[in-house]
Amino acid sequence: MKAYLYVGIGGAIGSLLRYFVSLVTLHFIGNAFPYGTVTVNLLGAFLLGWFTSHILYQTNPSLAAGIGTGMIGSFTTLSTFSVDMLFLMENDAIISVFLYITISVIGGLLLAYAGLRVGKKRVDSK
Repeated sequence: MKAYLYVGIGGAIGSLLRYFVSLVTLHFIGNAFPYGTVTVNLLGAFLLGWFTSHILYQTNPSLAAGIGTGMIGSFTTLSTFSVDMLFLMENDAIISVFLYITISVIGGLLLAYAGLRVGKKRVDSK
């Protein structure tokens, strides 16, 4: 039961953080490209990679579920990525479509790997 509470609290925090990042990027950069979604998904990929290698196995399972599944899971968003892609495709923004896919997929994989490496390096140095 404790894990459900932690996931719920983490989910609320993650979704609020995602909303905040979206507002900030909209205000400072604009809406010509889905900058907010790219930002949260890339940052989330790095954080989940780091969290997985650095903290996941060193903390209690309920807290790990709250941070990984709850907070980081609700911070990142595949559904918004999908809707953004449809919007770009409907507006014939073909270059933006390929740029968005490339940044999101390749960038996400590279940052998840970087997060794993950074977390593993910290664990190995202890």
